[in-house]
Amino acid sequence: MTVVDTALHDSLRALKLSGMLHTLDARLAQAQAGELGHLDFLQVLCHDEITRRDTMSIQRRLRRARFEQATTLEEFDFHTSPKLPAAQIRDLAALRWLQAGESVVLHGPVGVGKTHVAQALGHLAVRRGADVRFLKTSRALADLAGGHADRTWPRRLAELTRPALLILDDFAMRELTAQQADDLYELISERAQAGRSLIATSNRSPADWYPLFPNPVVAESLLDRLINTSHQVFMNGPSYRPNKRPGRPGSTTTQTTK
Repeated sequence: MTVVDTALHDSLRALKLSGMLHTLDARLAQAQAGELGHLDFLQVLCHDEITRRDTMSIQRRLRRARFEQATTLEEFDFHTSPKLPAAQIRDLAALRWLQAGESVVLHGPVGVGKTHVAQALGHLAVRRGADVRFLKTSRALADLAGGHADRTWPRRLAELTRPALLILDDFAMRELTAQQADDLYELISERAQAGRSLIATSNRSPADWYPLFPNPVVAESLLDRLINTSHQVFMNGPSYRPNKRPGRPGSTTTQTTK
């Protein structure tokens, strides 16, 4: 510790402003050099503290989101296929649908980048201050099934309902049991009633989801809530994965591109 004495150090910590300690010496040097007036000095210090808190808040939300990969739309190569609806996807980046409590369905063949885009939109939402959760649909259903066994189902449902944005990857991948269909119905219904958004990625067209449900009444009710109130994006084209194979420029070995 150089300029900062123990009393000031303790005072800043008591006020939960310890983040100012990281930049205080530099700001004091600026002030002593005549670069900052008294009010400027205080304003810059407050801005430093706000920036630190915002950064920590984003980091906490990113950890809670449990993304598989840190992805952005800027790094997504739309040139791999002219069939990809680039304008529609970029429009979703404005997050107006999130503010309105609407949902997004990304569907198309394997490997075209649906999971990449879903997580990129999730990262944008985190940076705008939203709580986000990313899950494989099978994992979400397994978690709810465990709640039936240990009588924690209401709590588990509430945990999946709470985030402003829930991303269900690999939605409608296989046929559902009656219990899974009921659990999914409750989850979608709870989130719809709370006005909270959902992103679903699927290798199947929404029109092909209905036969996966054992009860057509449940299917109609659930999918009506989801499909008819969502922004549907059909992602078509060659697989995005060959462009991310090891050895290619800009490739990563863990890129997620469903």
